[in-house]
Amino acid sequence: MDETAATPPVHLVEPAAAATEKPASPSVRVPLWLVTGIGGLAVGAGSVGLAWGLSSSGTATGPSAVATATPSKSEVFTLDGQMTLGSNARDTASGCVGRGGYEDIARGASVTVFDEDGTVLATGSLGTGRSKGTTGCVFPIEVIGVPVGPKFYQVEVSHRGKVTLSRADAEAGLLGVSLS
Repeated sequence: MDETAATPPVHLVEPAAAATEKPASPSVRVPLWLVTGIGGLAVGAGSVGLAWGLSSSGTATGPSAVATATPSKSEVFTLDGQMTLGSNARDTASGCVGRGGYEDIARGASVTVFDEDGTVLATGSLGTGRSKGTTGCVFPIEVIGVPVGPKFYQVEVSHRGKVTLSRADAEAGLLGVSLS
């Protein structure tokens, strides 16, 4: 038996033909709804980011910008005014003081400023009282660092109850408190 006859035939591939053949790449189709959804999400996120950036940059104007803004150190004022204590006062060498249940009304008595929600905004104290003769005493009030913003303010001297005044009156120094 001949050994060459039993060997199966070998097929040769030319090297040039093997180099030019490319494997078939699978075709990928992305659904239109997916492309549209991703594009819409990107546009929406960009719009929200732009709006957020503009609203927090301090460039917004109008009533809503004032109402929601947190006052900076430059957006404060000094609340000035006076408190009159009627006949329950006496004059001393160091100024007027309260008497007959009004002993808490004197130089250094606390003055607290609240906003319309009852939140404490600033504190100060009464100044030295000066006599008004037989009609009582007048104490100056000065509270430094009151934030601008609330529609109205409430002011309490010592524990004597709150007096309400408008924003315009507070900023103009028109606080007047009276105890008889």
